[in-house]
Amino acid sequence: MCRSIVTLRGPSPASDEEVEAAALQFVRKISGQRAPARVNQDVFDRAVEDITRATRTLLDGWVTPPGARPPALARSRLVAREKAAARPQR
Repeated sequence: MCRSIVTLRGPSPASDEEVEAAALQFVRKISGQRAPARVNQDVFDRAVEDITRATRTLLDGWVTPPGARPPALARSRLVAREKAAARPQR
């Protein structure tokens, strides 16, 4: 699997943007297409939406047993959050 897909579960909840970005990356990897042809755009977008929804369901329902240590927040998530915070708000 793609090494750059990061763990979204951790001490702080994944944002909707992080979940959608991971779903997009997953669909790109599976389809072998960074940007699909127009004829495939709808099915590509629908796959991203379905995987985003499934990922959110998983993350929202995940229960960490008492005493278990949650995974550390991935460095790439920290960097992405810092960049998002530095961007001017619309």
